[in-house]
Amino acid sequence: MDVMDAMKTRYSVRGYLDKQVEEEKLEKVLEAARIAPTGTNAQAFKVYVIDTIKNREKLLEVYSAPWLVEAPIVLAVVCKSNDAWTRPWDSKNIGEIDATIVMDHMILEATEQGLGTCYIAAFHERPLIDLLGLDDEYHPVLLTPLGYINAEPRGTDRKKMDDIVEYI
Repeated sequence: MDVMDAMKTRYSVRGYLDKQVEEEKLEKVLEAARIAPTGTNAQAFKVYVIDTIKNREKLLEVYSAPWLVEAPIVLAVVCKSNDAWTRPWDSKNIGEIDATIVMDHMILEATEQGLGTCYIAAFHERPLIDLLGLDDEYHPVLLTPLGYINAEPRGTDRKKMDDIVEYI
């Protein structure tokens, strides 16, 4: 599968099989995070691999959809904003942008590995901070379940190219 195929194939999976993810597949997904580009290569992020069996109740406090804990793993990307690059002319910190790039790399590699994912940004932050034991230096940015797919994709319409691209 090439990158474009992975981008066209992946969808937000909301149902997972009761099947463990092989260690080598997980390692490839995590390697995708490690090599993701970040501003000035600061790598001001961490990835947490959360076992859903051990952390089921706590995860459901973070995000209440039951399909989240059907997957054997939930990945959380957190940002250390103080270590991320900040644009000097307007003080824009790009830590969350970097964390999003990291998640995108992992999700595309997961698709390559035949695994399902779903971007989750609408989570309750405090229970996740408590679960991960984060100090004030880190804050959570995104989650995704990671597992074998047991759900059909929902229909998603895309805008026409002319509606989203401007040539100037």
